Amino acid sequence: MKLFTTTALALVLGLAAPALADIKVGATVSETGPASFLGDPEAKTLKLLVEEINAAGGVNGEKIELVLYDDGGDPNKARTFATRLVEDDEVIAVIGGTTTGTSMAIIPVLEDAEIPFISLAGAIEIIDPVRPHTFKTPHTDRMACAKIFEDMKANGYTKIGLISGSDGFGASMRKQCLEIVADYGIEVLADETYGPTDADMTPQLTNIKGKDGIQAVLNPGFGQGPAIVTRNYAQLAVGLPLYQSHGVASDGFIELAGAEAAEGVRLPGTALLVAGLLPESDPQRAVVTAYKDAYEKATGKPVSTFGGYAHDALRILVDAISRAGSAEPSAIRDAIEATSGLVGTTGTVTMSAEDHLGLDLSAFRMLEIENGGWKIVE
Repeated sequence: MKLFTTTALALVLGLAAPALADIKVGATVSETGPASFLGDPEAKTLKLLVEEINAAGGVNGEKIELVLYDDGGDPNKARTFATRLVEDDEVIAVIGGTTTGTSMAIIPVLEDAEIPFISLAGAIEIIDPVRPHTFKTPHTDRMACAKIFEDMKANGYTKIGLISGSDGFGASMRKQCLEIVADYGIEVLADETYGPTDADMTPQLTNIKGKDGIQAVLNPGFGQGPAIVTRNYAQLAVGLPLYQSHGVASDGFIELAGAEAAEGVRLPGTALLVAGLLPESDPQRAVVTAYKDAYEKATGKPVSTFGGYAHDALRILVDAISRAGSAEPSAIRDAIEATSGLVGTTGTVTMSAEDHLGLDLSAFRMLEIENGGWKIVE
């Protein structure tokens, strides 16, 4: 199945519009390195989509040229590549910033150059405060905290333990969770952290297990850390519900943690992970199914939430270029900000001058790992 249906292509590509200059789109993602499980599907998705869009005639009659760099998750490299994309490659927009750290390094370069940037990372700091040229596709960490706390409250959990990664994403989500947890009548009785290279979280989890009154545990983090936490959690037989973040919403997390250890783990995720479980009436079903089928056919690998972030970023950009009728960065920026009702893998996007994400909490699905797969629990 094609990523864009014939109808969608007609709407997005605007083939009858006047020709534009060549459309050069930049990207810097963490295709290798510690965040490669995020960046690799992002890179594959961008290449796949650009190939299909060009095969169908391009955007407003012009082909997209994708200039893609691998920053390996290094913020310094990401900043260097962002500068190169602007000064040497002369791109009209940039997609990327796989991690919060790389995104925050890219932002000043593109804001100074007044080039639209669509980040693929989770932290709320990327779009709050709103910056003129910076947008993003993943739900924010604050939204993930809210979705998790809603589920905890519904299940009667009022006292929890927290174990967070100290990387950019983990630290940001911990901060956001602590800021709103009291709004849900929940008290944090234990607050532990671990480093990005730590290989054993048993001491921190032992501290949490030994704390009287804890009813559930939340692990804000991404990368290998949450998988280690999940394995250690099972080994210690903590015996309490374990929540993870949207930062690990992929089949890869289940493989890293082990299906047995991950059994029962809950986390907020996107419709993409449960495409086959969505009702026919769900507006996201056609989009996520088309992307999932095309990606898995092309790569031989399961689709992931993170590739979905790249899918939505490019769809938002192509839609904006088509509506703008121009490849001028300023016109594209304005059109991105005016995005309305665009159905993606992450939700239905409607942006504004005050909101450069365009998603609300309903775009999240609360998911649970069951028998090595996913189920919707709401």
